[in-house]
Amino acid sequence: MAAADEEPKPKKLKVEAPRALRYSLKPNDQILAEDKHKELFDELVKTFKVEYHAGGSTQNSIKVAQWMIQQPYKAATFFGCIGTDTFGEILKKKAAEAHVDAHYYEQNEQTTGTCAVCITGSNRSLVANLAAANCYKKEKHLDMDKNWTLVEKARVYYIAGFFLTVSPESVLKVANHASENNRIFTLNLSAPFISQFYKESLMKVMPYIDILFGNETEAATFAREQGFETEDIKEIARKTQALPKVNQKRQRIVIFTQGREDTIMATESEVTAFAVLDQDQKEIVDTNGAGDAFVGGFLSQLVSDKPLTECIRAGHYAASVIIRRTGCTFPEKPDFH
Repeated sequence: MAAADEEPKPKKLKVEAPRALRYSLKPNDQILAEDKHKELFDELVKTFKVEYHAGGSTQNSIKVAQWMIQQPYKAATFFGCIGTDTFGEILKKKAAEAHVDAHYYEQNEQTTGTCAVCITGSNRSLVANLAAANCYKKEKHLDMDKNWTLVEKARVYYIAGFFLTVSPESVLKVANHASENNRIFTLNLSAPFISQFYKESLMKVMPYIDILFGNETEAATFAREQGFETEDIKEIARKTQALPKVNQKRQRIVIFTQGREDTIMATESEVTAFAVLDQDQKEIVDTNGAGDAFVGGFLSQLVSDKPLTECIRAGHYAASVIIRRTGCTFPEKPDFH
């Protein structure tokens, strides 16, 4: 698998609702840091005992996929951008420990990106300061022979919608390659603002998407932006599945997760609901990364050509493990059979 990512390393902590309101943070939302949020990062570090985790949306998914696969090591390849700094070195170290074949574009114009994960109760709000993650350059990394060779070797591609804010030309190059070679290209809606403010880039790549992931909030926003005139998530999935597609050898699959509610999957022939695993609410520690983990679990079975039902079962399993732990972390080996 080859992947590209822009979302940075998270700082994670529990934060009171008044502070969240002051910085215009919404529960279960993801936003890009603005000038008004610069003070937030300093304030959180000074006020709370901050936990640091190596993250990034796509990198989380790729780490989980590799964890589920176990052997061979480096079955999953990851592309991203970091700064030449301490956090960059941490990311490289953590990727190696997770047995992910990470190839970063390293530059010194910006520091490695950070993301504040603010938790109130069982809700989380993400504030991403992209920094170096915003500096990925197609011509300086993806186009290089040694890197493009890795892309050509892959059979499945996964890119977060976040990356459309950084290098849409990179997304289109990989998407077009996948379509021309009948490989599987997958993408995540990632956040409501992608469908709202990066609609043009998203819809340019949509015809190449074989599997589209998202959650219920992202699905609802996408539907409004596309004028679907429905709030029914099954109908949204069906309409999204039917959007124009380039590679007719693979009909699009749309998968929408809904937290503890059923996961919805739309194929060419039907829309199906899959119940998530029963979870004691008292065991839930942190829902941040649950969506990333679902994708990672799903991809781990997809690369072995397992049935879609098995892919979803693996996604549910991976998400259930991650929400019982702090950050997108996992035990040494999965217990998935």
